[in-house]
Amino acid sequence: MKAKLYLIILLAVTTLYSCKTAKKMYNKGQYEQAVSLAAKELAKKPTDVALQDIILNAYQYAIEDHEARIDAQLLSQSDLRFEKIYGEYQSLQSLYNAIRKYPTAYQLVNPTDYSSFITTYKDQAGSAREQRGDALMNQQTKTGYKNAYFEFQKALGLKPNDIVIKQKMDEAYMNAVTHVVIRPVVRYGLQYSSLNYDYQNFDYDLLRYVQQNNRGQFLAFHNNADRYPVVDNVVDLRFSDVNIGRYRDQRNTREVSKQIVSKEIVHKKDSVTYEYITVKARITTTTRTLQANGLLQAAIFDQAERRIWSNTYTGDYRWMTTITTYTGDERALSDNDKKLINQRPEFAPSNDEITRLIMNELRHKTACGISDFYNARY
Repeated sequence: MKAKLYLIILLAVTTLYSCKTAKKMYNKGQYEQAVSLAAKELAKKPTDVALQDIILNAYQYAIEDHEARIDAQLLSQSDLRFEKIYGEYQSLQSLYNAIRKYPTAYQLVNPTDYSSFITTYKDQAGSAREQRGDALMNQQTKTGYKNAYFEFQKALGLKPNDIVIKQKMDEAYMNAVTHVVIRPVVRYGLQYSSLNYDYQNFDYDLLRYVQQNNRGQFLAFHNNADRYPVVDNVVDLRFSDVNIGRYRDQRNTREVSKQIVSKEIVHKKDSVTYEYITVKARITTTTRTLQANGLLQAAIFDQAERRIWSNTYTGDYRWMTTITTYTGDERALSDNDKKLINQRPEFAPSNDEITRLIMNELRHKTACGISDFYNARY
């Protein structure tokens, strides 16, 4: 009995609270929310007069607000008036749907179905966007083509099955894109490994990097100008020779000495005398270095062959090893000295390998420079 009473009180409080919430929305002029809340509560309390008044009045005021905005747009000369009218009818249809879910509210209000208006103005809104796109295409500029693409994109959202608009959008995109052709790197000077280094791989890896790091929606990188009727930019790469120097040796010599036992005299069992001598050795440490470098000049030209960007990149390689030798008495050497002397000599990489390392560095720097330039512009 107590549980049943509690449930009745809880239901009454909830209903009262919801009614006040609908009324609060109504008093604030938030008529659509008031309609939605009141319709929901009328399903639980179909004879509630307060809720009936709220939903009837809120619905009427919501209709008047939207119709006033529709009338204003009908008098407007804006290209987007149909799209705004379409939006108003969508809101009106949302009211209809919110009421239709609840039979009690539906029978009371008898809301209007605006679906036919939505269909009409959605189509007109799509046509208006298409016409705006057509006008922008006639400008025959990159900016015009870009804006036309977005207009056709919105038009296609309103008329999703229109093949003509899809074709126009594709055409606008193709004309809006800035096509950049990266020419194969041109080599100058003496090349130590010109027969062995894969310059085609250099071109491919550089192109792949800028393509993968391209943040421009209307920007495309290629390696073949013949495939495209219009090339907007050309990237020119000129690689100077890899200069591999000669070995440079720097020697450092130090003297070491040590006292060692030269003679042991035993007088008796617990009496021994030692004689010492000093042994000496000269340790020579040779630091052998090899340095190499390469130079790559990158430049970007527009259709008028004007230079719009350029930079010069350097690639450096430095190899170093140490060789330790000695003359004199080996007994003067410390354990650490012996370890250094016994180390096996290291050999510098081949000229081909040095070239590969330098070219990898140059490729990375150049690819980053090109990407940074275009990502800052597009």
